[in-house]
Amino acid sequence: MPYVDGFVLAVPKDKLDAYKAITEIAGSVWMEHGATSYVECVADDTPYGELTSFPRAVMATDDEVVVFSWITYESRQKRDEVNAKVMADPRLQPDPATMPFDGKRMIFGGFTELTRF
Repeated sequence: MPYVDGFVLAVPKDKLDAYKAITEIAGSVWMEHGATSYVECVADDTPYGELTSFPRAVMATDDEVVVFSWITYESRQKRDEVNAKVMADPRLQPDPATMPFDGKRMIFGGFTELTRF
């Protein structure tokens, strides 16, 4: 059954190009190791809600933009195999000092597909 890893994070607007450069490498690595797709999206219509919202969830500030991304796999088992390879890949061993976002505010999780049209 298809499996999805989902992510929501806040990226400073002035570091969006640096983030994009990292995702281009990351996307290639994930795909090489067996992911079926890799998608990164920048929010352009995510109002700050009174109780819940994408910006509120990641504590986005006015100088940040929300990024919503996902990676798909053939199955949960395949995801676990792919992620083990990705985490060991030297191309994805970033220096925390140069990361263009605060990883502590990133939301992520794995999901089993429920419906697809």
